[in-house]
Amino acid sequence: MKERIAIIDGLRTPIAKASGKLKNLQAETLGSFVVSELALRVGIEYDAYDEVIIGNVSQPAHAANIARVIALKAGFNEKTPAYTVHRNCASGMESITSASEKILSGRGEIYMAGGVESMSNIPLLFNKKMSSLFEAFFQSKSLIEKLKTLTSFTPSHLKPIIGLMQGLTDPLTGLMMGSTAEILAQDFGISREEQDTYSLLSHQKAWAAQTNNIFSQEIAPIIYDASKGLIMSEDDGIREGQSMEALSKLRPFFDKINGTVTAGNSSQISDAAAAVVLMSESKAKEMGIEPLGFLREYTYAGLDPARMGLGPAYATAKILKMSKMSMSDFELIELNEAFASQVLANLYAFESKKYANTHLGRSLALGSIDTNILNVNGGAIALGHPVGMTGTRLVIHTLKELRRQNKNVGLATLCIGGGQGASLILEVE
Repeated sequence: MKERIAIIDGLRTPIAKASGKLKNLQAETLGSFVVSELALRVGIEYDAYDEVIIGNVSQPAHAANIARVIALKAGFNEKTPAYTVHRNCASGMESITSASEKILSGRGEIYMAGGVESMSNIPLLFNKKMSSLFEAFFQSKSLIEKLKTLTSFTPSHLKPIIGLMQGLTDPLTGLMMGSTAEILAQDFGISREEQDTYSLLSHQKAWAAQTNNIFSQEIAPIIYDASKGLIMSEDDGIREGQSMEALSKLRPFFDKINGTVTAGNSSQISDAAAAVVLMSESKAKEMGIEPLGFLREYTYAGLDPARMGLGPAYATAKILKMSKMSMSDFELIELNEAFASQVLANLYAFESKKYANTHLGRSLALGSIDTNILNVNGGAIALGHPVGMTGTRLVIHTLKELRRQNKNVGLATLCIGGGQGASLILEVE
């Protein structure tokens, strides 16, 4: 990158368990709330923004181009354009890097970017049999024809297509994301106990962070039931009393006979939104604004969809080459916890010379990840993984944690359903 991108500030809603506190707030409501709140806190005039870019995966039918809906509901002028991006789990990062490309190419100066997901509101769909019955019924020209069509109805017509499950299934391999995590557990010999131990640690770190008000520095409390005056100000997926005993009782979800991946060692299905304000470093200096931090470099990589969880290794291999950096240069690493087995598989892949030779086109290993600087406040296993929002959250949290620890350089990376990975180099000075 010819110039660093200044991230002026970032904000997110609390992350709520799906079908929980935020279930009655649609994605555009969550998004418009956090965008408007951030715009007010940053204090830049609405008309100064060149565009609003929002990442979202399960784009709702009632809010096509949800970014535009969010922008207008948040108070942006109708003359301010907006568009939606979708790169599965990296959608929140894609909004940031898309804005960065526009800034670097001179297409604009100031952008609002973010990500949102309401997994509670991903719909159930009619199956093909029911859709065909409706079609035949409405095309029938007489009452007799309509009645004849209705007589073909059977209970099987009512079997729904679960939109959430379909969205979490790769159409090329036919594998659910959890099944790809099972493959990684087998490939790297990762035991159930190792996965549960990692999951327990995620909850313990997250609970400590929440207790010490670390997350409150990035959360905007949101009213979720105005009639009762109910406000949500903390993430509610974190389990204070999580234990190995409780985790060990959970049955494998994706491979019920020989599997090791459970609901307890997987990321939680959640609802949330997040946003950041971006401009070039030179623009920030011109305006006399001290940014939260900077985006120094970014990249995306592709890999086998059946092993999509290794995306961080592939993307980080590319970004290290681009930046001429090494793993030891990073003082903080946020690696999204899609699954415990996926995080552990990456730890093995990063330190393996053989894996680097065979899969990453490198003669040397990427370098070991120091677990003392990895996901220091827990991750998606404890907090949740609202897929369109997570990438934005990782960027915000990495920068705020670097400042808290008086450190400078961090790596934010995640795996992407369908076989991709993303890595961003972030710094605060």
